[in-house]
Amino acid sequence: MNGQKLVILGGGESGVGAALLGKAKGFDVFLSDRGALKDKYRDELRQNLIDFEEGMHTEDRVLQADLVVKSPGIPDTVPLVQRLRIQATPVISEIEFAARHTTAKLIGITGSNGKTTTTLLIYHLMKNAGLNVGLAGNIGDSFAKQVIDDTFDWFVLEISSYQLDTMYNTHINVAVLLNITPDHLDRYGYSFQNYVDSKFRILQNMQQDDDFIYFQESPAIVDGLANRSISPKLLPISLDRPVQTGGFFLNGELTAQNGNAKFSLPVADLPLKGPHNAINMLAAVLAAQSVGVSAENIADGLRTFKNAAHRLEPAGVINGVTFINDSKATNVDSVFYALASMTAPTIWIAGGQDKGNDYSQLDELVRQRVKALICLGKDNAKLVAHFSGMIPEIFETQSVIEAVQKGQEWAEPGEVVLLSPACASFDLFRNYEDRGEQFKQAVKKQK
Repeated sequence: MNGQKLVILGGGESGVGAALLGKAKGFDVFLSDRGALKDKYRDELRQNLIDFEEGMHTEDRVLQADLVVKSPGIPDTVPLVQRLRIQATPVISEIEFAARHTTAKLIGITGSNGKTTTTLLIYHLMKNAGLNVGLAGNIGDSFAKQVIDDTFDWFVLEISSYQLDTMYNTHINVAVLLNITPDHLDRYGYSFQNYVDSKFRILQNMQQDDDFIYFQESPAIVDGLANRSISPKLLPISLDRPVQTGGFFLNGELTAQNGNAKFSLPVADLPLKGPHNAINMLAAVLAAQSVGVSAENIADGLRTFKNAAHRLEPAGVINGVTFINDSKATNVDSVFYALASMTAPTIWIAGGQDKGNDYSQLDELVRQRVKALICLGKDNAKLVAHFSGMIPEIFETQSVIEAVQKGQEWAEPGEVVLLSPACASFDLFRNYEDRGEQFKQAVKKQK
């Protein structure tokens, strides 16, 4: 291994993490990004004496690699990746690379929708129960970077189809497949079957003592199972009927059985609402049972998930429009978490003191969920510039009362007005608590 040439294509969170792990494991590392690196990643590479380039790919040098770790954002159809394939250079994902260097067991979550919520919930249930668990994949800190010290017993990984496409030997111990609906088809030759096949790659190295959790009312999953020989134990989830082994949601109650572990709980007082989140919660419950979390700890974890003040806190309902206070979301990652939890069209209130935010990671979620943006801050230029053309309606204000009024005006019954700022509060408020309290008061006055 020592001295092998490792080339990293893409210098974001996963790429820089892979570079750091490669360096720690004795590879001769070179990172190449056709775009510009963020300052923090450039600094990290320099501090660790890792050779890199930006704004270009030096093809001759890339083609000399013994192993390539590719960013999930780079399609296989890119000519440079095609040349690597032709010359039989292994091209893998950061998850595959990290998995080769960890002793931890892995829980993998994939699906077209709900991945982030379910991943965060499984992580919360395990951590709440005192398990030594890390969070990585398509969320949070780089998996590869966390594997350098390799101190966790478990990792909970959100895994996209793009990452699965370049995973070959990774062994997932507990796999969750939430749903498969047409998505990203431009990356799959406009073939839905190719996309389905990509999702099912999560099962490729699973064994008989592993667990596979899936939603049995997703037609593409049912068809995919019928055409495959499946090794792990099957744990289906249903919203239609009771299942003996697995989970179901009927009459307002979650019920799950995994081996000898049994669990049931009414959802009325739980922070996650709606059938979509019932699937997510059942998947999380079954995964937690797989790793030995008690029913008591699971119930406690479900109740405490996202339930702190100013963190996705219900702020009231006016004429069928739900107002949610997520003022504690002072960075883009927190907003990603919030938007991923929305199941209805959302009027998003954002803005404040920008901390060098990169909003691009929100683009897909914003397109899916946000129907209008209200900018609440003194300087909204960056927000407006990024989301103009992506969000049909954008309104600017420095008044939280005016923001709530505009949200009420734009939202239809059944929709959501979400305060999730992505920014610090200090331009208009004392702190995020003050911002959240003013928002809640403004909603009360509006009733």
